[in-house]
Amino acid sequence: MKLKVCGMKYQDNMEAVARLQPDYMGFIFYDKSSRYFDGEIPKIPYGIKKVGVFVNSDLDYVLHMIKKHKLNSIQLHGNEDSHYCASLKFELHLIKEHWKQSVWEPYHERQGVNDYEKKEIIKVFSIKNKFNFNLLKPYEDIVDYFLFDTKGKFPGGNGHKFNWDVLKDYPSTTPFFLSGGIGLGEVEKLKEFQESPASKYCYAIDVNSKFEIEPGLKNINELEKFKHELQH
Repeated sequence: MKLKVCGMKYQDNMEAVARLQPDYMGFIFYDKSSRYFDGEIPKIPYGIKKVGVFVNSDLDYVLHMIKKHKLNSIQLHGNEDSHYCASLKFELHLIKEHWKQSVWEPYHERQGVNDYEKKEIIKVFSIKNKFNFNLLKPYEDIVDYFLFDTKGKFPGGNGHKFNWDVLKDYPSTTPFFLSGGIGLGEVEKLKEFQESPASKYCYAIDVNSKFEIEPGLKNINELEKFKHELQH
């Protein structure tokens, strides 16, 4: 199972997290968030995908940030409908083709960034104790992943876990990220979840607030321990 560390904000902390080699690192481009990121992403090792998190953002703004930060994945955490996602998917294809034709190849070798890769779309849905899975159908053939988070006051980073038993009824074959209040205390429950039928299409674990010293500043020691315990 892949690991995504979301809500990165401080450069030194980003570099320290990157040394742990998570599969994804998330940057929140939503100015109402306490983890809002408006800086420059440092060079991170090849193999770690940079995720831009957006909430009901204008499509032009999303595309600008993709180009500016060379984002690999786009996480939509608002009320974006399937038409919006389809438009984004089309624009991502155009960006990929443009970079294939125009970007100087040695640049990729120096930066360790493969812009030729397909850009991923992750659509977020919030859950508490029940969920209407019919809401997923319009997105099935458009997005690459779903992400299930806990319904709360804010669009993400609320620090609470939803009832994972809801996912036993997951009817889709689209892989998903499991998110919402996951910390060191959930390691054993995660291992149990991994053995359950509900985890069949669980592609990644997404962590954020439970590993923070303050919003956007991650506890490296706890993250390292979590990754180790989850793998053993």
